[in-house]
This record gives sequence, C-alpha cells and structure tokens, in this order.
Amino acid sequence: MKQLNNYIQGQWMAGTGNGQLLTDAVTGEPIAQASTEGIDFKSVVEYGRKVGNPALRSLTFHERGLRLKALALHLQKHLPAFYALSYKTGATKADSWVDIEGGIGNLFANASLRRKFPNETFCIDGESHNLSKQNTFMGTHLLVPKEGVAIHINAFNFPVWGMLEKIAVNLLAGVPAIVKPATITSYLTEAVFKEIIASKIFPEGSLQLLCGSAGDLLEWVDSQDSVTFTGSAHTGALLKRTPSLLTNNVSFTMEADSLNCIVLGESVQPNDPEWDLFIKEVRKEMTLKSGQRCTGVRRIFVPQSHLAAVAESLQKALAQTIIGSPLNEKVRMGSLAGISQREEVLTQVRKLLASSQLIYGSLDSVEVVDADAIKGAFLSPLLLLNEKPFHSHEPHEIEAFGPVSTLMPYNGIEEAIALSKLGKGSLVTTIVTNNEQEAKKYVLGAATHHGRILVLNRECAKESTGHGSPLPLLVHGGPGRAGGGEEMGGIRGVKHYLQRTAIQGSPSMITAITNVYQPYAKGKEPGKHPFKKYFEELEIGDQLLTEPRIITAEDIDRFADLSGDHFYAHLRETDFSNTMFEKQVAHGYLIMSLAAGLFVDSYEKNPVLLNYGIDELRFTKPVYPGSSIQIRFTCKEKLLQDKRVVEKPEDYKRGDEIEKGIVKWLVEILDETNEITGVATILTMVAKKEQSK
Repeated sequence: MKQLNNYIQGQWMAGTGNGQLLTDAVTGEPIAQASTEGIDFKSVVEYGRKVGNPALRSLTFHERGLRLKALALHLQKHLPAFYALSYKTGATKADSWVDIEGGIGNLFANASLRRKFPNETFCIDGESHNLSKQNTFMGTHLLVPKEGVAIHINAFNFPVWGMLEKIAVNLLAGVPAIVKPATITSYLTEAVFKEIIASKIFPEGSLQLLCGSAGDLLEWVDSQDSVTFTGSAHTGALLKRTPSLLTNNVSFTMEADSLNCIVLGESVQPNDPEWDLFIKEVRKEMTLKSGQRCTGVRRIFVPQSHLAAVAESLQKALAQTIIGSPLNEKVRMGSLAGISQREEVLTQVRKLLASSQLIYGSLDSVEVVDADAIKGAFLSPLLLLNEKPFHSHEPHEIEAFGPVSTLMPYNGIEEAIALSKLGKGSLVTTIVTNNEQEAKKYVLGAATHHGRILVLNRECAKESTGHGSPLPLLVHGGPGRAGGGEEMGGIRGVKHYLQRTAIQGSPSMITAITNVYQPYAKGKEPGKHPFKKYFEELEIGDQLLTEPRIITAEDIDRFADLSGDHFYAHLRETDFSNTMFEKQVAHGYLIMSLAAGLFVDSYEKNPVLLNYGIDELRFTKPVYPGSSIQIRFTCKEKLLQDKRVVEKPEDYKRGDEIEKGIVKWLVEILDETNEITGVATILTMVAKKEQSK
C-alpha cells in the first residue's frame, strides 16, 4: 500500500505505522495510507522559524510576489495530473476547476498585490503623524514580518484551494507555513505540494507538509506564530483552547462551517429574471462539490406567499441533476469525500427531520451514472421544508455538510433579517432582488451577522462569482459560529502576518528608517536637477527649491478664460463681503500648473518619461494677486514597475520595452511668508539607467 509522504525539515518522509487508509470516494478502492507517527513536531516548527523565516524575510514584497506568480505558472503546467487525482475525491470537472484552478488563481491575485507594497522587506502602515509644534517629532506605524511560522489546518473539501489560498498570503508577507491538510483528501494536496517543492521557487523551509494527525503540533507555538483553522465549529473551539495558544497569545483565525442562507426578495415575482436566478443559485449551491462547501446554502428563506411555488421550482431543478462518476461528462454532481462523510451527513439530516419534512430526495437510495451507489460515497440532494422557522431551533443550529438545505418562509424583510441572524454568524448570505431599497434594508440589517453579502440580480448575474465563491481580494470569514476570523482580504490578509509597531522620532530619522520621505525632514542636495537622474540614481530626500514666481491678476483672468472656470472667487469685480476671501483669488489648479512650470526641467529629453498622476492634492491657503509662490520639490518614494510581458504582437504598446519605475514627489507650494499654500504628491514614470546603454 502506498504511503503518503510528509515534507519536513527539507526532506520527504513517510510516517511510521500504517496510519489512516485513504480511499477513492467514487469506487471505494484504496489509494494510500497517511501517517505522521514518528515525527518530532517541535523540530518541524523550529525548522520553519530558523530556516524558512529568515530566508523569506530577506526577500522584498516584490520578490515574494514575483515568486508567487512564477509558482502559479509552474502549477498550471501540471493540471492534467491534478484533475485525475481530484476525480478520486468525488469532485466533478467543475468542482475540480474551483479547487485547483481557483487555488492557482489565488496565487496570481496575491502576486499582483505586491504592487500595493514597496520593494522593501517591510512597509509603512497608514498615515504619519506630526507630534510637535516645531515639526521635529513625529510618529508612524511600521509593519514587519513576524519571526514565526503560519500553521494551516485545512478542511477536506478543498484540498488544493484550501492550501493555496492560505499560503499565498503568508508567503507574500514573508512568513513560512506548515500545511496540515485534512487527511481524507490529503493525497491530492501531497501531489500539488510535490510540484511546489520541485519547482524550488521559494527558499527551503518556506513550506512544510504534514499528511496525517497534527499530533502535538500546536503545543510548540509561541507569540510569533499564527494558526489558521478551517473545519467544524466544534473542532475549532477545541483547538482554540490549546494551552500554548492561550499562554502565548497566539493569533488563531478560524473559518468554521456555518449555516449560510439565501433570501428571495419580497418584490420578486415568478416571471422576473430574479426568480430563475434564485432557483439556479440554490441548485448550484446544493450540488457543487456535493454541497461540501463551508459557504454552501443551508437555509433558504422565501416569502410565505411564494413558498409552494419555490418548492415546486426547486424540486424540478434538482431532478435535472445527473449524479455519478466525475469521469462521465454528463454528470453534474459527484460523490461525497468518503463513506464516513456520508454517514455523518445522514446523521445530521435525521436530527433536522425532528422539525422539518423531506420534500425532495432520499436518505436511502440515489440513482447514479457509471458508478456503484453503495461502494461510492453518493447521496441524493436533500431538500427539507420547515414551515415554522421561528419555532424550530434545528435548522439554525444543525449543519449537514453535504447536498442538504432547508426551505423556510418569512413575512416581511424584517423577518428575513431576523431569521438570517438565528444562525448566530455565517460566512455569507445572499439576497436575490432587483429592488434597491429592499436590498439596502437587508444588507444594513443583516451585516452584523455575516462576513460577506451578495446582492444578486439581473444586472450582475452574468459576471457574478456567486454566493459560494470567496474572492482573494475580499475578506473571507464571518462572525460568531463562522469562527470570528478573516482570511484573505487583499492587503488586510497580508497584514495578518505582519507585526505593527509604532515608531517615533525626528522626521529625518523616520525617513532614514522607512525610506519614505516624511514632511519636515532634511532634504538632500541632488547635485543636478532630479529630473535628469535615472531611477537608480535618485535618492529619497533629493530636494529642489525653485525660484519664486509672482501671481498677477492677469494670470488669474487668463486661466479663467482658458479653463472656463469663472467661479465668482476668481473674478475681480466680485463683491467679497460675506465670503471666505478678501479679494480675487487664484485658482488652485492655476497654482498647481504654475508649480509644474517651476519644478519641471523642460529644455531637453531626460529620464522622466511621463507624468503618471497626482495624489493627495490640497489647497491650504488662498493665493491673491501680488503673492509669490515657490516650490519645494522632494523625492518621496520609489516604486518598481514590472516590465510588461507581451505575448501577442497586437498587444504591444509603445514603451513596453522600457525598463522603468514610478517615483513619488512631494510638492509643497510656499508663499512669500514661507507658509504652505498647497501640497500634493505627483507621480512620474522614470527610466532606468540601463536603458541608456
């Protein structure tokens, strides 16, 4: 019998003993055995901290992000092998696509987040704060990678996506991971993991894999470590009480199976597009992955007046679902992950039937294609009806983790909101409606109890990712029963693995530490005009103080005529009593335009390729005719820009071949009293020096 391997401390090894038998969910045939017996979990954790962590921390966000992209491209080359194994988990081709290519998509999405971070091993978090009258003392927040490991304990339903969506975030943050997949489907996780290690894209120690029991793994965590768990609320609660987690205040993020719900809006009628969208969404959520999704719809709420019609429509829709071997292209629903999982689902359904009735499906039999319904872990979709949802606790407390949902009526949107909250916290809820006020009322009323809310209607249906699809750039998690955690979430997810520290000091010192120019820091003599410097030559703090320029009434008049902006404050003849101004005032955009004329070196071609934009533009003091302005122009921050890879000639754009970066400049507009009248950050695209060769 094949033994699955664990990857620990830089080598592949099987656990001692026979371990747990893993079987094909469709045929019941043995696949492998998995065991972690004999593994020193303390050494595994220490290896991640001592070997993987320093190696990852030494890379910048951009370097880590580019490696994520390279890993995604590498895994795409091995899709056929991954799909072949995925079918053995009972997943159809569509199910497998979500798990495998959806997981790889998470790598791509997180790789793109590198552009939101500097090309540093750390980053600034939020705004800086001036803490003194003389501008010599300030504070800001710094984020650095934690010095521990991320331990991921994953669920059986998504053996690929569950791993990749988590490691993408911690790897981008610069923290190594120990992956502990659910044993029952770990053979697929192991196959993908082998390709990750074989690629040698990430430094040794960045990732370790445990296929089998977690043993005493959590007993060796400390305050620099993080633990994420996906699975049942009961198991999560037990893990959360591990003494070492409590003693060391270890970050524990839980995503628990929850009683997610979908609501058919009161305004929706049987002939509306939203009616069909609702039926299709429920059927999809019940049958995709055979209902084995933590985001699956478990509770269905419809207006009392439409209860019978919805029940009939759902029964017809479910009857069209072909169940059987995932290898048959006509099959739309495969099996559960294993026989034991089927028994668990049936046990939970029997509890639900204490207050509900079965209106579609069978607990005892199911018709399948190209498979044996007994040997395989097949189960019919089961639709239950509960006509008194406020008087029955079972639908709101018991989850059958399979193709099982309970239909329930409501009267008025307030009741729908109240019913949604009886689940005591969920990962997601959906309302299907084309009525904006109805949608707003539901969203604002239900938001406290749900991590994500989808408003589904005819306008977004074609491009909507659906009720059950968490997205890497949005928070995935939920309050209460759902675990109280937040996974992914774009930049938010990355920051979960970073330590936030407030730093205080002089603006010049904070500039030196962060490599981002802080207002009131000492500037540097650039030696030559900053616009004549290539990207690599520019230094943070390079500063230019321009000659002054007097603003005249004629300047203001001409700009008003040129721009068409004849706002009363810019006209000489305006009566300025009871206004904020003393007399005719210069346009803010006139001042900014003149500022550009002062700081731009415009007489010959130079490394500055173009103006990329203006951020944080503020006009802080009126400029009147006769005033003079002078510009303090400072190199604030430098950002790398990846060279665009063009695969097709028709996609080529002029400039694609140029190596370049983005430079942020602090523009301070000073008047004759040396007070700031305006401030902005402008962005320029600057060529790299090698382009001149």
